[in-house]
Amino acid sequence: GGILGEHADATKVPGVEASTGSLGHGLSIASGMAMVGGFHTYALLSDGELDEGSIWEAVLFAGHRKLKNLTAIVDYNRIQSFGRVAEVLDLEPLADKFAACGWDVIATDGHDHDALESALRSRALGPVVVLANTIKGKGISFMEDRLEWHYRSPDDGQLEAALGELGENL
Repeated sequence: GGILGEHADATKVPGVEASTGSLGHGLSIASGMAMVGGFHTYALLSDGELDEGSIWEAVLFAGHRKLKNLTAIVDYNRIQSFGRVAEVLDLEPLADKFAACGWDVIATDGHDHDALESALRSRALGPVVVLANTIKGKGISFMEDRLEWHYRSPDDGQLEAALGELGENL
């Protein structure tokens, strides 16, 4: 974990209801919560996680049930553990797949906070998926769009350099 942490821990992060480091379970849990709860439920997914069959079962279920109080956010940086998403298991046409399952699809720049906020406030007659187009490590010269940073954590010197570059780019 270190200073930057890894998967969100429900025992440590307010608002996180489930620690779902086992990829593929979060959307199923969120779908169940949206179905029985009287509140809006959000699930954060990675594009590589969309390789999991349980994700697509939840996508079908949520669309079928028209869970209008469910929003999924996909961090669509096109890199996963073993390579580029298009090379490991191509997801395209991703927006069409969600739409075919009854989801309202919003593609946006995942680095634009105003655009993200607007997308996250969107409501529809069924579930909403926000395809947040991002670049892994954006703004940090030695991390940007580099596969090795999927698992790697920066040492103290790299962290200081990264924070310095981010400060310059704000």
